[in-house]
Amino acid sequence: MDENQITIIGGGLSGLIAAYLLAKEGKSVLVIEKKEYPFHRVCGEYVSNEVRDFLIQEDLFPSSFEPAEINTFRLSAVNGALAEIPLDLGGFGISRYNLDYFLYKKCLNVGVKFLLKTQASTIGFKAAQNVFEVNTNEGDLLTAPIVLAAYGKRSRIDKYLDRGFLNQRSPYVGIKYHINIAHEENMVALHNYNGGYLGINKIENGAFNLCYLGSREQLKAAGNIQSMEEQYLFKNPHIKEIYSRAEFLWEKPEVINEISFATKSPVENQLLMIGDAAGMITPLCGNGMAIAIHTGKLAADAILKHKKLAMIQKAYAKAWNQYFFSRLRTGRAVQKLFGAPFVSNLAVNVIKKSPYLAKKLILQTHGQPIK
Repeated sequence: MDENQITIIGGGLSGLIAAYLLAKEGKSVLVIEKKEYPFHRVCGEYVSNEVRDFLIQEDLFPSSFEPAEINTFRLSAVNGALAEIPLDLGGFGISRYNLDYFLYKKCLNVGVKFLLKTQASTIGFKAAQNVFEVNTNEGDLLTAPIVLAAYGKRSRIDKYLDRGFLNQRSPYVGIKYHINIAHEENMVALHNYNGGYLGINKIENGAFNLCYLGSREQLKAAGNIQSMEEQYLFKNPHIKEIYSRAEFLWEKPEVINEISFATKSPVENQLLMIGDAAGMITPLCGNGMAIAIHTGKLAADAILKHKKLAMIQKAYAKAWNQYFFSRLRTGRAVQKLFGAPFVSNLAVNVIKKSPYLAKKLILQTHGQPIK
């Protein structure tokens, strides 16, 4: 076993980007991923163009899939009132099924090792030896000088590490479908309903992502997902119309429970937290995938620049806070304008009457293009 092998727990966007950049520079890298590629994840599957140049520069842009080009934003209130604005920076739509698999193969090409269908069960830092010990559910004991936590929104590792955000139950559930539908191809639309909001945008191969942030209480009251959709989501006429015309491509949706937007830290228990493990921006901002990619790059940059763990942690935490702290805070504030009748109407009116203000708000949750 390579004692200098950097270990990354989680093979999503942040973990794969960090792994690729580190291995390309000659580092020994191991990624532990609980599933086997390719697979679906609950995600809006819209990528802000702030990371486009970086991906192209690193030969990581998935052009072969012909991602959908998106440059317009549409918003509807609970009662169906509509507003639209152009997205100055824009983005592209691509499924996590294909994007993650594409990046996984890129990582293999530069020598990244993978433990698939494997979960980290415990992580400990031995200060005297300056080394991490990672136990897996397969009974392996791994050692590493650096561990990146890239395991996503919520994990049993969070409980093991006793992370503070777990003390507050989350009221949200995330649900995703892929559908075929005749719909504007260059648009990401966000439709409010009383209790949550639903997004739709084109991805690759002519399909569309349909993903919504819903209420656990509504799901419990309704008894199942279909009943919840009929009782709550369909009160917005645009959502009802989308469901009536859509061809659903899966027998059942992807679901994730207890999505938390609580404040987290970029470094905890000596670990570099990247992607959603460091903090999750609210989905309505449409920026989670770009942030995950960017955090993977920042972690790799810090590791490649510094030798001592303390300096790596300091550099990464400083960069993370510089780029993301205020954006996530703004996202939590903007979330209050969605998922209820009065405030969703207010948001629509802001876009209609003051597109300049709306664009300024969007800029507060997005970053400048990275290289």
